[in-house]
Amino acid sequence: MKSVVPRVFFLLLAVVGLFFVFMGLRWMVDPSGVAPELGLTIETGLGLSSQIGDLSAFFLVVGLCLFAGLVTGRRTWFYPSAMLLLIAAVGRIVAWVVHGAAFAPQLIVFEIIVALLVLGGARIVASSK
Repeated sequence: MKSVVPRVFFLLLAVVGLFFVFMGLRWMVDPSGVAPELGLTIETGLGLSSQIGDLSAFFLVVGLCLFAGLVTGRRTWFYPSAMLLLIAAVGRIVAWVVHGAAFAPQLIVFEIIVALLVLGGARIVASSK
C-alpha cells in the first residue's frame, strides 16, 4: 500500500505540470484566448509584451520545474513551482488589501492547494526514487 501514495502524487503532479505548461504555451500562441480565462483584457504594445513574456514564463517555469522534479526525483526542482504559486497568492492578497483589486479567493485557494501538493510531492515522490 505504501508504494501507491508516491504513484498518486506523481500522477497528480504530472497532470498539474501539463496544465501549467499548456497555459504557458497558450500565452505564447493565443494570448487573446487565454487572457479572459484569467480575468484579463489583452493589452497592446509593451503591455502585451509584458503579458505574454511574464505570464508564459510563470506558467512554463511552474510546469517545467515540476517535470524536472518528477523525472529526476530531486526535491530542489519542486521548490520553484511552490514558491511561484505561494508568492502569487500573497501578491493577490496584497493587490486586494493595498491596491483595491477584486478579492479572488478561488484563485488564492487554488494556488495554495497546488503549492501544498507540490511540497508534498517534493517529499513523497523524491524520497520514493
